[in-house]
Amino acid sequence: MHLPHVLTQPVSFSDVTAIWLMAYSALFSIVNPLGASLIFAQTTLGRPRPQVVRLARTVGFYSFIILMVSVWLGGWILSFFRITIDALRVSGGLVVASRAWTLLLAPEESEARKERQVFDHDTANQDNDLGDRAFFPLAMPFTVGPGSIAVAIALSSGRTLGASAASYIIGLSLAVLAIALTVVVFYSYAERIVSSLGRTGARIVSRLAALILLCIGIQILFAGLEGFVVSTIRHVRLIP
Repeated sequence: MHLPHVLTQPVSFSDVTAIWLMAYSALFSIVNPLGASLIFAQTTLGRPRPQVVRLARTVGFYSFIILMVSVWLGGWILSFFRITIDALRVSGGLVVASRAWTLLLAPEESEARKERQVFDHDTANQDNDLGDRAFFPLAMPFTVGPGSIAVAIALSSGRTLGASAASYIIGLSLAVLAIALTVVVFYSYAERIVSSLGRTGARIVSRLAALILLCIGIQILFAGLEGFVVSTIRHVRLIP
């Protein structure tokens, strides 16, 4: 999306709200800050409360930057590699749907994989301060991984709800900001979440989030397929 063109578009509050809800649900499901907070609590076990809060804010800030770069530069990346929007929607929808299906069937496997990523890195760098690991591996790929980046680019690749460019990019940006703030809150109170919710409760919530993510992945997939069909019909009509 070109910034000067976006700024001249009308903004609708209802469109921004609808886009925010869609994008926030998709990003929340793939980032899964609730499940990730359980592992974050283990990595910061025994640390002073102020240090944990500071680390949570740093991870949330890095996550915000990564997702915002994906949203704002997603269109340029597609143009650079000559990837069509419909192709990204189809591939992104497949990735999101398959990821959601895996989470829906066995969220504990994803949780265990993230846990290994963090603790393997901790073992190799146990003498370092936690702040040195705020970006890698806590922010990326632990909090915002390739799946989250793919979802952000897929969401920014086209206006699936018929909204103006300005409304769409504002809704996406607010959703990214909300996700970053959610990460900060969940990570800051990770210890309390562990004690009140437990792993079983977190996995139940993760399955519900995975179901929402599966629906969003299917929606993105069919939007891409619809685009391919429309393009093919137009191409056939132009053939004499």
